[in-house]
Amino acid sequence: MPTSPLISWTALTALLLAPFGGFSVCIAAITAAICMGPEAHPDPKRRYLAAMAAGGFYLLAGLFGGIIGLLLSALPAALIHTIAGLALLGAIGGSLQRALHDERQRDAALITFLITASGVTLFGVGAAFWGLAGGVFAHLLLAWPARAGR
Repeated sequence: MPTSPLISWTALTALLLAPFGGFSVCIAAITAAICMGPEAHPDPKRRYLAAMAAGGFYLLAGLFGGIIGLLLSALPAALIHTIAGLALLGAIGGSLQRALHDERQRDAALITFLITASGVTLFGVGAAFWGLAGGVFAHLLLAWPARAGR
């Protein structure tokens, strides 16, 4: 199925605006993915209600964004971090479950996650890079005996 021109233009716009802080142009794609899942409604024919509700909330957030920002800025930073962390629990749990599902790749996936979550910075390079590098190294190291035995 060809990609919709609207999706292509939105992605291109986000790519061009991201260096200037306009990375949230494609936030609707994330919302669409959430609204298509069984969490939105068990019946796929009724999931459009979740999309309508999300659109309504986007309209409200657009209209009252200044007030919402002002109210959120009055909250303690620790509370905002806690709420953000709780919002990400489902995504982190699902991702970890998929990453750790394959027994042959489990150790490398866990090492990748732990290094990335540690927040370590070496030589000015952040934890995301070192997590990937550590995971690739662990994968190669753990897969090496299996390859040597062939």
